[in-house]
Amino acid sequence: MTNNPATNRLKDKVVLIAGAASGIGAAIAQRCVAEGASVVCADHDAGAARALADGLGAAAVACRCDVTDALSASSAVDIAKERFGRLDGLVHNAAAPSTNATVVDLDESAWRRELDVSLTGAFLMSKFAVPLIAAGGGGSVVFIGSQFGRVATTRAVAYCAAKAGLIHLAKAMAVDHAPDKVRVNSLSPGAVATTRLLRRFPDFDAANAGLGPAHLLGRIAEPDEIAAAAAFLLSSDASFVTGSDMLVDGGYATR
Repeated sequence: MTNNPATNRLKDKVVLIAGAASGIGAAIAQRCVAEGASVVCADHDAGAARALADGLGAAAVACRCDVTDALSASSAVDIAKERFGRLDGLVHNAAAPSTNATVVDLDESAWRRELDVSLTGAFLMSKFAVPLIAAGGGGSVVFIGSQFGRVATTRAVAYCAAKAGLIHLAKAMAVDHAPDKVRVNSLSPGAVATTRLLRRFPDFDAANAGLGPAHLLGRIAEPDEIAAAAAFLLSSDASFVTGSDMLVDGGYATR
């Protein structure tokens, strides 16, 4: 499934994507460039980020970024300014591998890692990105959440808590930074055909068969469907949208 951009609605915009090297992040980077933006592809996997940026051409630059480290987060924002002279959008897509456990048997280090990457990472990336976005006249911050920030599932306490916190962080930031003309929203997908699912299923057909029926539309999403929604939130088409959690979950959370 392909969602081809119909306009250049991100023309001349600069977007920093944390967790850009694969899956949803890579699809968002590709969509942003197709819509006319320049992108900073930030990821802890520097090689994969570089390969993505190379494929996107002169509109993209890669950097290694550990979103849990303040200096690394600040450096990624600096690269946007140095390379492109401004920053108009931030997408926080970084996520840690999730541990399948209840609160009783979840290891404390796994709990901390989940919250550090998803939630503290969003805080740190925003801490340095928001002032630069505001200095350019405003823009958009998008946090990639999950339907499990809205509804719970079994043996995923750290993931559910981190994504719920991410959704509310976006709302709190939207209140604080509306005067700066910085819109802040979260985007919550259902199951998406990325390599994360291949830790549980042998292939995407099996993942779709296992998870698709839980969604009203009867299937899991493709990464570019999530990217299309992210591009909307980053664009002026969403100029009156802030403090919202946009469910792109095929109806999962309504069941």
